[in-house]
Amino acid sequence: MSDTEQLRQAVQAAIADNSFCALATSSPVNRPHVVGVLYAAVDGILYVSTLDTSTKARNIAQNPRVAVCIPVPQQHGLPPLCVQFQGMAEVCALQDPRMMALLQTGKLDAITGHGALDEPGSCLLRITPGRRVATYGVGVPLDELMRDPIHASRSVVLS
Repeated sequence: MSDTEQLRQAVQAAIADNSFCALATSSPVNRPHVVGVLYAAVDGILYVSTLDTSTKARNIAQNPRVAVCIPVPQQHGLPPLCVQFQGMAEVCALQDPRMMALLQTGKLDAITGHGALDEPGSCLLRITPGRRVATYGVGVPLDELMRDPIHASRSVVLS
């Protein structure tokens, strides 16, 4: 397996195996907003439960371009690892057939528990990563990361 394919698999696993990220949006007047959110990943797409009146949902409704940074847990003593990407997001009503199918199959249970969808105005954000994903430390051999942490950045096309 090539180094690129190993990195691609490590990135895909990091996205799928985690559930917290920082989501950056921008208002129509280019005022940035970053918030930590829980997500569920289904087939490489991230889903976030929120209210349609939240700043992130309002921003996405006006400007679908987002950025995401997913911290990746690592061993004690290592620098923080992460996966980051730009992507496109959309605000989806719970009645959207795509969302209904995911909800009915339980694929979004991790973000919809605790009555999250019982609130008036509940909706889901659907975040599609761009083709190129950047990383820090993910997919880098441990000895290389420890020896040369300044050069532990990578990027890969997800395909």
